[in-house]
Formats: sequence, C-alpha cells, structure tokens
Amino acid sequence: METATGSTIAVAPKPEGIEGAGFFATSLDKVVGLARKNSIWPLPFATSCCGIEFMATMASHYDLARFGSERLSFSPRQADLLMVMGTIAKKMGPILRQVYEQMAEPRWVISVGACASSGGIFDTYSVLQGIDRIIPVDVYVPGCPPRPEQIIDGILKIQHLVETESTRRRDSPEYKAMLNKYGIE
Repeated sequence: METATGSTIAVAPKPEGIEGAGFFATSLDKVVGLARKNSIWPLPFATSCCGIEFMATMASHYDLARFGSERLSFSPRQADLLMVMGTIAKKMGPILRQVYEQMAEPRWVISVGACASSGGIFDTYSVLQGIDRIIPVDVYVPGCPPRPEQIIDGILKIQHLVETESTRRRDSPEYKAMLNKYGIE
C-alpha cells in the first residue's frame, strides 16, 4: 500500500478464508493467532551479557518494535513472553518459576544464550544447568552471547508458534501433562 507521501506501509497478511463483496470469513484460531502474533509483550529476565545484547536488539539499529514486540512489560501479570537471558543461579530458580507462574495464559518462554539454555561455561554446583529444568521452554536462542540478529530470529520463531497455535492447545491433556511434569497446576 502506498501513502500520499510515497512511502510504503507493510500490512499483515490476512489469514486464509472465504471472501466476497463486503465480507470475509475465517476461523477464530487464525484471527486470534494473527492478533497475538503482532502484539507480544515480552518480560526480559536478564542477568548478564545476554541482557546487553537484548538491549542492542531494542535499540534503533535493530529495532525490535518492527516485529510488534516494542512494549516491554516488567510485570509478569501483563506479559505473555518470558525472555530468560543469562546465567541463572540455583537460588534464583524459585524466583524465575514464580515469575513464570504469575504470567497469565497463554504464555511463552525464550531461553536466550548458552547460560540460560544449558548453564554455559558454568558447570558448577551453584548454576542451574538449563532453565528447562524448572519451566517449559518454547524457543532456544544459541550463542554466548547471541547476536541481536539471533534474538530477533528467536522472536520470529515465537511469533510463528503464536500464530499457528490452536486456541484449544492450552486445554489439551498433553499440555496439562507437560505442566504437571514441571509441578505446575
């Protein structure tokens, strides 16, 4: 679409459906997925160098706002994407889990960097060897620390998951069994 000033505006593609003169019909899952995909509210849980790379991702050069994730939330009750970045000590594990449990459904998790994903170079008694031991993770972003482009790629993968996820998935027995495995009601 071209505006009066000559600039182009990118419009989100419409979901598959039936259209005619004055109407458009599609499934509720597709409409909800499209709306959720373009309005993710991330909660950054940054503890070390991966957090600095995330700051670069939010800055003007990479501009995460282009992907509908510019509204950072520092309250778990207002966020739907938990971004864990950096080393997580075992003492911090219960707090991270509490933050996850305070988020409303639907909620997604990105594990950014080697430390959050597997403990990184810190194979010690005090460092949690991957956050997937205490909360479920949807997308892993590798690197030590990952480049801003990798973090953006992780956000795009989450957006694809959000867009294609059924609204009924969270009520499925498989999903509830997965949460029960983590001890989450």
